[in-house]
Amino acid sequence: MATTREIERRIAEADAARSAQRSAAAQRIGELAQRRAAVAEQLRDIERELGEALAEASDVIGIDELARFTDVPAADLTQWLGSRKSSRPTRKKPKPTGGVSGAKNATRRKPSTREAQVAHSSALAGPRALQDGTVNTREPVTAEVG
Repeated sequence: MATTREIERRIAEADAARSAQRSAAAQRIGELAQRRAAVAEQLRDIERELGEALAEASDVIGIDELARFTDVPAADLTQWLGSRKSSRPTRKKPKPTGGVSGAKNATRRKPSTREAQVAHSSALAGPRALQDGTVNTREPVTAEVG
């Protein structure tokens, strides 16, 4: 039967071998991930340059001609052209303020040009037939109670 110290030594040997394998695996994975990140950055730079070159050349040669002359698929050229970074920043749309629904805010805001045109044309169109067959004349209805 093994002594307590012998058991401890055997476990330490087994753990040391496994620990060395784990360390080697982690180091290799880390190095490969760093290489991949560097290559990915280079690829992004090249694709950006391709997009800029395509944009600059667009007034003298089209995508279809470039594809024919270079044997690069037109889809790839179009993707590079479209994926280049915009020279101007994108504008964020303002978030609605106030209550939970937009209907509450709609009463406080000025109508858009389109809304004003629709309202104006509705007013000029005269009375409208409603779904129940009656006509909305926008005038108060007086009834005699008899």
